[in-house]
Amino acid sequence: MSERLPRARAIRLGRTLAAVAVLCALPFYLDAFWLRIGLFSMAAAVGAVGLGLLSGTAGQLSLGHAFFLAVGAYGYVWLAGEPGPGLPTAVAAVLAVLLAGAAGGLFSPVAGRVRGIYLGVATLALVFLGHHVLLTADSVTGGFNGRSVPPLELGGFSFSTNSELTLLGVPFGAEERLWYLGLALFAVTWFTARGILRGRPGRALVALRDSETAAAVMGVNVSRYRSAAFVVSSMYAGLAGVLLALSFRRVVPDYFGLVLSVDYLAMIVIGGLGSVAGATAGAVFVTALPLLMTRYADQLPLVAAPGTTDGTVGPTEAARYLYGAAIVLILLFAPDGLHGLARRLRARLRSRRAAPPPAGTTSASLPPTSAAPAKEPTP
Repeated sequence: MSERLPRARAIRLGRTLAAVAVLCALPFYLDAFWLRIGLFSMAAAVGAVGLGLLSGTAGQLSLGHAFFLAVGAYGYVWLAGEPGPGLPTAVAAVLAVLLAGAAGGLFSPVAGRVRGIYLGVATLALVFLGHHVLLTADSVTGGFNGRSVPPLELGGFSFSTNSELTLLGVPFGAEERLWYLGLALFAVTWFTARGILRGRPGRALVALRDSETAAAVMGVNVSRYRSAAFVVSSMYAGLAGVLLALSFRRVVPDYFGLVLSVDYLAMIVIGGLGSVAGATAGAVFVTALPLLMTRYADQLPLVAAPGTTDGTVGPTEAARYLYGAAIVLILLFAPDGLHGLARRLRARLRSRRAAPPPAGTTSASLPPTSAAPAKEPTP
């Protein structure tokens, strides 16, 4: 057993390094459309991980995730743009994440005292209030038409197409540059969230989800941990909002509505509640499906091409129907989501490999073993 543990860790490390190498090499082979899907998926995964910590691990229903994404996106645009303070874009991005966390902190007293459907209704009010502010605060948000997003600059390196850059004969535009930024931000999200789940805060949040009474008996400060979970989730949402703004290059109020909050709930349910990998898988599925259906609408049955009105279903609506059906199937047959389904499949494969040979197998048909030979009789 002691030899298997280092071997298993080495295999996991090898798989992780191989996945990182593949992801880093993709911009050299994919066109802008696929890179854009990857960027949107990584941004959605960052926000879904935060909502997974709040709803999946802590058991707090939130329908206001779109509000905190809007705070991060518009906070970055206002802090880095004109009109606005015109701060360095890197500073503006950090402050936008902290601003989303501060917004979550202002709401955390409510999150610390209200739970269940009541908390869901309270967070739902944030979406409607935020959408009204985005439409009316023209000097900050640009109103209905939104605002352009200033490109991020780090140490003189711009994540835009303003400066020419070619690597190994491949021109690197905004999508290629933002791809590596998205990978870095997603890696930070992945490891920090897994650290939270594996540490004492994660165990406390799970205890809160299972039974607040039992958690309080074990010494968990219920109100403080519930409030902290809301603040951390808001900061992840703010970071996702910044990355979304950089990917879209223009932010408009209508994007940050109730539909976006429902999409994020669908991500964590499909992927698996309380799992970082599950939230990531659900985010990729929900984000990529409508974009792929839009591109290949003319090749799909019963799906109308964008801009046509022939009575068939549009690609966006068709995608929502599909992942709505996916939610029903997940709840019926795999309540722990795609991550739990994949875990059970891996366990079944391992059990088959370790199963003993079927009855009736002769020793001659078995592979040779490394057992020591019998001791020869002494003369």
